Amino acid sequence: MTTKARKPRKSYTRMTVTALRKATKDLDRELVADDFRPLSAEEDGRWERIRQKPGRPQRGAGAKVVSVSVERQLLARSDALAKNLGISRAALIERGLKAVLAAQGRS
Repeated sequence: MTTKARKPRKSYTRMTVTALRKATKDLDRELVADDFRPLSAEEDGRWERIRQKPGRPQRGAGAKVVSVSVERQLLARSDALAKNLGISRAALIERGLKAVLAAQGRS
């Protein structure tokens, strides 16, 4: 996929009347459905990539979402620690699980 370098456009408010007319002349005609066509395979692929949400980056073999019950005060303390460390709740839980497994010799 190649991209063309574009010249920086002048702000419409700074254009002369003649330059403004030239820059906007294609907007003066009616929008005609005959001008439309199906997307090519390349355009369709690009459109699909654009409209997809980025998602989370994959780490290791990927992640599995789990639901666990945690006592409220423990969760509040954990959230405060995660905030102080500048990490997410999930990252804190991951660290804790790794530490417990390592202590058990099951890293």
